[in-house]
Amino acid sequence: MNRISGRRGVPSAEPPTKRPGRPEGGNGTMRAGIMDAAEVVFANQGYAGTTLREISELAGVTQALISYYFGSKFDLFSETFLRRATAIGDARVESLARLQTEGKARDVVAIVEAFLQPVLLLRSTEHGPAFLRLHARLHTEPPNLSYELRKTAYDESTHLYIEALHKALPHLSRFDVHWRMTLMIGTYLYALSDTNRMEDMLPDAYDPKDASRLMTETVAFIVGGMCREATAPLAAAPTKAKRRRKTS
Repeated sequence: MNRISGRRGVPSAEPPTKRPGRPEGGNGTMRAGIMDAAEVVFANQGYAGTTLREISELAGVTQALISYYFGSKFDLFSETFLRRATAIGDARVESLARLQTEGKARDVVAIVEAFLQPVLLLRSTEHGPAFLRLHARLHTEPPNLSYELRKTAYDESTHLYIEALHKALPHLSRFDVHWRMTLMIGTYLYALSDTNRMEDMLPDAYDPKDASRLMTETVAFIVGGMCREATAPLAAAPTKAKRRRKTS
């Protein structure tokens, strides 16, 4: 299997370095190395398209060792996702608590920035881009695979941010805030996971490493949508009886 590396998971022709089935280092190091490899392969090929053999080749370990530490492919997938996702959720809770301490709990810009900052910081790390691709792909995986993982990692922090936004935007119903939170999540996953096409369409102008511009544009777009007026309810469609009376 070609090695998969780089910011956007571009396959590399360089063959993987073969290592013994039980590499040196403690169990934590070994498990982390396997999850690093799994993160990359799952992110690029999806859950169904990934085999333990491909992960073992990239990690330089035996499949038996992966089974020893993780059991099944699903358990490996779950642990790999939750390893970083729970850290993001925890960081969001801490950031929101800090806003409350600083008296910024009703500042919509500050709330949105606090929600996005942990992801942006992760994106700047060595393994962050692979996780963000995995995170974006998880939203296209079957519900029985993705829903519980997302709930485990993010339910607490997401509900806290919905409450904060509802207080900061009292003209919106809770339903409106839920809608806008959903669209905020979709926006940041697309913008920050490097699955967008900016680099392809504007290769001479777009700098994927310009985190400041990325944050500024993403926050401005989200806040603009978040703060707009409440959505007017759609008129109910006429019933069959009403349509018959109208045409008779």
